[in-house]
Amino acid sequence: VQHHHAHIVSCMAEHRLEGEVIGLSFDGTGYGSDGAIWGGEVLVAKAGQFERAAHLAYVPMPGSAAAVKEPWRMAVSSLRDAFGDTFWDLALPVLKQNDSQKLKIMVEMIQKDINCPPTSSLGRLFDGVAAIVGIRNRVNFEGQAAMELEMLAAGDTDSMYEVEWLTGDRIQILPAPIIRGVVQDVQNGLSVAEISIKFHKTLIALFTEICLAVHRDTDLNRVVLSGGCFQNSILLNGMIHELASRDFAVFAHQRVPTNDGGIALGQALVAAAKCSS
Repeated sequence: VQHHHAHIVSCMAEHRLEGEVIGLSFDGTGYGSDGAIWGGEVLVAKAGQFERAAHLAYVPMPGSAAAVKEPWRMAVSSLRDAFGDTFWDLALPVLKQNDSQKLKIMVEMIQKDINCPPTSSLGRLFDGVAAIVGIRNRVNFEGQAAMELEMLAAGDTDSMYEVEWLTGDRIQILPAPIIRGVVQDVQNGLSVAEISIKFHKTLIALFTEICLAVHRDTDLNRVVLSGGCFQNSILLNGMIHELASRDFAVFAHQRVPTNDGGIALGQALVAAAKCSS
């Protein structure tokens, strides 16, 4: 049973929702049906099946599981994706604090596609941004860098990073414009608090726009939020507020855990729906 589909179905079950919904499944890991590591997914889903309507465009995850423990790896991957090989010239703490030989090995791994599974994970994007702004290069548990980025957010802003997506069979959201904006703000001396709130606000506005695009195609107006990234209260409350203001009915976990702790319920329900169809 597909990990991200199960996330959405577990939340649907909690709210006794039937039929199709728009599902936002945001987390750090979980293999998709194409073998990539998903986690920034917008699905059109019901109990027995799903379609992938949109997702973060893939970037390499150097070292696979090692990238979870060392967010600087995702920083290098995201920077190379955004700037190409000129990223070496950027004056950033993450490039100064890590041994140049290690950085070169990471780039070689990416270039030669050695142990670099592609990922669309929002959790890994948070990790990359946290390392770029200098919060931490290594973590003691998954999601620590993302949690610290959330905790350091302060104030409010109407300013947002540029966003861009590609359309086709599904929408692919490009992380590169956001990364370029974060780097520019770091170089201009913006505080981590300001960059963090701007990053959060950008994601909230971006995924609200994606939901509106999916609504235009499907006429669906129920949005289900699930996955470990929704332990982030800025992201969760912001998404609920913005989607509700666009007349979406929004459903998030209240009793069942939003992270992988609640996924078994969804897996059981997906399996049951497939068996009965």
